[in-house]
Amino acid sequence: MALLQVNFMSQSLMRTVPVNVILPVDTENAPSSSEEQKPFQTLYLLHGIFGNYVNWLNKSRIQQWAEERNLAVVMPSGENSFYVDRLESHNLYGEFIGRELVDITRRMFPLSRKREDTFIAGLSMGGYGALRNGLKYHETFGCIAGLSSALITGSLEERTNDTSVLLERRDFAESIFGDLSKVKDSDMNPEWLVCRLINTGAPIPEIYLACGTEDPLLDPNRKFRDFLNEQDVPLTYEEGPGDHNWDFWNQYIQKVLEWLPLNQTIE
Repeated sequence: MALLQVNFMSQSLMRTVPVNVILPVDTENAPSSSEEQKPFQTLYLLHGIFGNYVNWLNKSRIQQWAEERNLAVVMPSGENSFYVDRLESHNLYGEFIGRELVDITRRMFPLSRKREDTFIAGLSMGGYGALRNGLKYHETFGCIAGLSSALITGSLEERTNDTSVLLERRDFAESIFGDLSKVKDSDMNPEWLVCRLINTGAPIPEIYLACGTEDPLLDPNRKFRDFLNEQDVPLTYEEGPGDHNWDFWNQYIQKVLEWLPLNQTIE
């Protein structure tokens, strides 16, 4: 299993960024030098708040699980951006995840360019980022998976600064999403994106959601589940014992890999 760290100049972020890539080119079942290498199915895997591009490698066995399934995995850094675009600071994280990262990794590595072979997933903030960008860039991603997704856009307008908890403060939310009164009717709201795709007749990626029954984000995940069911959006939803932690995410990222339509599984 090849594990590579790539640094490249991002036009979306106007700085050099690091990305980790798991590329199963050196497994026992890899083709010989005389055989043609088929393009890899690819999972773009996003970390949560306060994390970076090494989290999934350090806190899960994603490298082993990807090797077992002959799956390429791309893990970028999203800082605390929620993977949305801020024009004022040229932090275009949505553009970076949904277009630039996919394009440059496809040029660098033997990755499939087919929508049905390209997936996006994440946990917490990264779960929201996967949903938001998987839906916005629906022509690129065939499947979306969110674990304990931080589906907080519906309650942002109610926030105040009467708390010392950074993640719950209004000014913190405004630094990420801008004018909170405009978020609901924008592409930062996954529900708005789903409605737009339905109204335009565009294909909607298949969606997988999972959340722990002790997770504080359980209620917004259930609400989003109910919304998707009402709209007849293809959805697999699971709950299980667990909190907002790596014990839960390690268990359910394996379920995500089982759910994905992988066609190169190694026995």
